[in-house]
Amino acid sequence: MKKTERIAEFVAELGVDSGNGSNPYLAGYFECFNSGRYYEAHDVLEDLWLRQGKEHPDYAFHKGLIQLAGGFVHLRLHHLYPEHPKHGRRLAPARRLLLLAVRNLRPYPPDHLGVDVSLALRLAEETAVAIGEMEEQNNPLVSMIPRLSGMGFQERR
Repeated sequence: MKKTERIAEFVAELGVDSGNGSNPYLAGYFECFNSGRYYEAHDVLEDLWLRQGKEHPDYAFHKGLIQLAGGFVHLRLHHLYPEHPKHGRRLAPARRLLLLAVRNLRPYPPDHLGVDVSLALRLAEETAVAIGEMEEQNNPLVSMIPRLSGMGFQERR
């Protein structure tokens, strides 16, 4: 079974009522995102996004929502496995994805396709700022200036 078929089956199994004739993939995205299944949210909307192509008027909108979910995938993995050699370094990629989401969602009106874009933007921006602050706290250069001695220079305190 191809991934597109698996995703279509998954969306059908979600049984979400997209209401008002809205897209079941978009409704599935929100069902997954709002229940903390960020990877699934990413996959559901990515399937629609890839099939629509770059010429679709909502290409960047869907891409931004996919990036928003992707940022939270990275955050969850970092949280669950902070000592893991790969997952423990996911803060920077999460922040980058969230900032890309902001860039892709910003051109859309505050309410687009029934989505509260202003809320999505605020979530992405505030989370990116929080990640930046976490990274600074963990960076030893923030609290100290390393000094070298040699070539006539002495360490000053």
